[in-house]
Amino acid sequence: MEILAGRVLLRPADPDVTTAFYRDVLGLAVYREFPGGTVFFLGGGFLEVSGHAAEPPAERTGVALWMQVRDIAAAHKELADRGATIVREPRREPWGLDEMWLTDPDGVKIGIVEIPPEHPLRRDTRGE
Repeated sequence: MEILAGRVLLRPADPDVTTAFYRDVLGLAVYREFPGGTVFFLGGGFLEVSGHAAEPPAERTGVALWMQVRDIAAAHKELADRGATIVREPRREPWGLDEMWLTDPDGVKIGIVEIPPEHPLRRDTRGE
């Protein structure tokens, strides 16, 4: 199977509130809009907010978004200033990444991650 494109789909309880969160609080750029939905740029992928959830948010499980940033301290300040619900402050994890976690209006977990300069993910291993 050849994958040509992909995106994460979210079906929120309140599409207008969730769209405003990703646009205004997280500051994601809009890729395209269509009747009933908005697609945002998400680094190398896309995030689509469309439709309406069939079940209450509390019954949804297993979905989390991971977003890499250049400067987690600056991202933390920006998100806090915009009113994001930060559920865990930035900190260095045992695996060496700097992470903080927040939630969207439906409780979807969002990890904001900075890869420190000394982390192995920053090293080009092709010549090793």
